[in-house]
Amino acid sequence: MKYLFINSVYGVRSTGKLIAKQCRELQEQGHTCLVGYGREKIKDSSVKTIRIGNQLDVLIHGVFSTFFDAHGFCSKRATKRFLQKIDEYAPDVIWLHNLHGYYIHLKTLFDWLKAHPKIKVFWTLHDCWAFTGHCSHFTIAKCDKWKTQCFACPQKKEYPRCLGISRSRQNYQHKKAIFNGVSDLTLITPSKWLADLTRLSFLKDYPVLVKNNKIYTTIFKPVQSDFRERHNLQNKKIILGVAVGWENTKGLPDILEMAKQLDERFVIVLVGMTPKQIKQMPPNILGIGRTKNQQELAGIYTTADVFINPTHQDNYPTVNLEARACGTSVVTYNVGGSPESAGGQYVVPENDIAGMIKTIKKITNTL
Repeated sequence: MKYLFINSVYGVRSTGKLIAKQCRELQEQGHTCLVGYGREKIKDSSVKTIRIGNQLDVLIHGVFSTFFDAHGFCSKRATKRFLQKIDEYAPDVIWLHNLHGYYIHLKTLFDWLKAHPKIKVFWTLHDCWAFTGHCSHFTIAKCDKWKTQCFACPQKKEYPRCLGISRSRQNYQHKKAIFNGVSDLTLITPSKWLADLTRLSFLKDYPVLVKNNKIYTTIFKPVQSDFRERHNLQNKKIILGVAVGWENTKGLPDILEMAKQLDERFVIVLVGMTPKQIKQMPPNILGIGRTKNQQELAGIYTTADVFINPTHQDNYPTVNLEARACGTSVVTYNVGGSPESAGGQYVVPENDIAGMIKTIKKITNTL
């Protein structure tokens, strides 16, 4: 069968890596794969890719999104050119992933899908953007307008950031009309948490399946590492956190508060920090940039005594899976789908820093 995948990126970041893994597995089974991407990709001769538009298209889309809250309603010409190539490819299955990312015109794409009812369509949702008028997550805002009608979005300045007039009401109505009506569409979510939300949204008439994200267990497994010796941490209990961009939503302020309350037996290691953040860390937090490769990251996971994920909004974080695959226990807040990928054993209420510290001490036998 001929598969077409559509996503903002290919081979990079969590969704791009997931699609690369899907394509390789399908091709090993004898299927043909093509990936349409909008922004970034890795060099991978094993999978054919097509870029949707170019950098200028992304820039223009970004400008309209930022000032007119028009995310997903630009790039019409680029989308039409892409679909002309797809007509020639004639896929049997189309698998959508992130449609946000400043690269595709939603109505043009879905009009094409509705005009091809014999094509099986899957859509993996990695966040809540598909059924809101603006934001990709609403957990922190404690907002439930998405259930009936978005308006006056409290997350206007969050991704996809809008500095102009909010169009969350119109966007909600347009998405509802555009996304509904595909004859053979199945929604897939990595977590039960997101599946439950989707079934309450305007996408509720579509079947929803839960399909947990997977990781490469050939890479993420207990391995030997000299990380502890290189950083002179032989006599420390290592508390590890890993993120791509340590924002407040990832729990950085919580970790900084935790560092104040931990004694000298502990050190916190945070992977994925910017050079500026690294310089700002207190003495008992070791900040590290991105690792050279996944094998190096697996060594750090294995070395750690405990992994923490105090996220305030997340779907099904794969960092939890990676830590567990390397034999390290995960402590997380009871937020989104994080408890699911963490295994559900060490879960504390959101903002319960004292509870997280107590759980860490229990795991490390330091009570």
